[in-house]
Amino acid sequence: MKIVCDANMPLAREAFATLGDVVAVDGRAIAPAHLRDADVLITRSTTRVDEALIGARRLRFYGSGVIGTDHVDGDFLDRAGIPWQGAPGCNAASVAQYLVSGLVRLALRHNLRLDRLTLGVVGVGHVGRQVCRQGRALGLRVIACDPPRRRNPRDTEAQAFIPLNALLQEADVVTLHVPLTREGEDATWHLIDAARLGRMRPGAFLVNAARGPVIDSDAWLAARDRLGGTILDTWEPEPAYRPEVLERADWGTPHIAGHSFEGKVNGTMQVYAAACRVLGVAPVFTPAMPPPPVPELTIDARGLGREALLEKLVLPVYDLARDDARLRATAVADDRARARAFDQLRRDYPMRREFTATRVNLLHAAPDQLSLATALGFQTGQ
Repeated sequence: MKIVCDANMPLAREAFATLGDVVAVDGRAIAPAHLRDADVLITRSTTRVDEALIGARRLRFYGSGVIGTDHVDGDFLDRAGIPWQGAPGCNAASVAQYLVSGLVRLALRHNLRLDRLTLGVVGVGHVGRQVCRQGRALGLRVIACDPPRRRNPRDTEAQAFIPLNALLQEADVVTLHVPLTREGEDATWHLIDAARLGRMRPGAFLVNAARGPVIDSDAWLAARDRLGGTILDTWEPEPAYRPEVLERADWGTPHIAGHSFEGKVNGTMQVYAAACRVLGVAPVFTPAMPPPPVPELTIDARGLGREALLEKLVLPVYDLARDDARLRATAVADDRARARAFDQLRRDYPMRREFTATRVNLLHAAPDQLSLATALGFQTGQ
């Protein structure tokens, strides 16, 4: 069996080698010629999977090891009779922890108390739920918007959600976690346009870790001075993002919010398990996780306020400012060179483990300080 997979998927070669012969190719370079005689195709979001790529080939399975599916023509795959599977929720914790790092950075730069802010979460799927939990753990008041869920009367959680315009008027921080869709009543392409930017509270903060075109970049540039700050992980377009947008963002990162090692391996394992089900074989591969870059932290918590504690707790494990610096260092004028550098930053992303991989020793900690570390997911001990 021939299996073509994105060379940038951690442990994909090892996992799928238990099923057949693996050919690893850079995701953006996967072409019809690579699929000659292929039985299985496994990619991430950098590969457009549609009729132009697959043609009349009858793949036995296609797997996408990421949450979003806007790079996949699912209707074509269904018509062609090709079983396929995404990886919903695989990197939800990673994206939520990206937001935690961003909120800590915003609090430090602007001298904010997080427990006095309202977080507005737009899109409450796998990622949005994790973001809501982490926001509450940080002490923020959390409000949410998800119209498709709100319309389902059996979705009891969603009955407390509010309309988008109301959320924009009320939130101090608006964070976007919606799929990219271009049609229908819930289309998200340019969801945040000039009119909706105008409804945001003056001085409010905006975070986009969904898809770049969810924000109208021209409208954002015109409204930027009304906002207190913006964090962008996704761009319109990618990978040749607009340098002027990065220049005016407070922090910009190369579409890596979900790039924790756990998040990427979860995606690999979800599509591996799905492929095994479709092919009728038992999964035999079990991933071995490498040691975390920050296995342990010891913090004297005596007298530390919430934001000061978060600085010592969160940023040593993951600080989005480091990813911002890497992106700005490669923001050259030439579109092709800038796009290549963007992809290289994603391909060569340094090892990042989630909070659960780090043990924290909080010395002289008050109960609420210990509870904060535990709620964020850290292992805690005295």
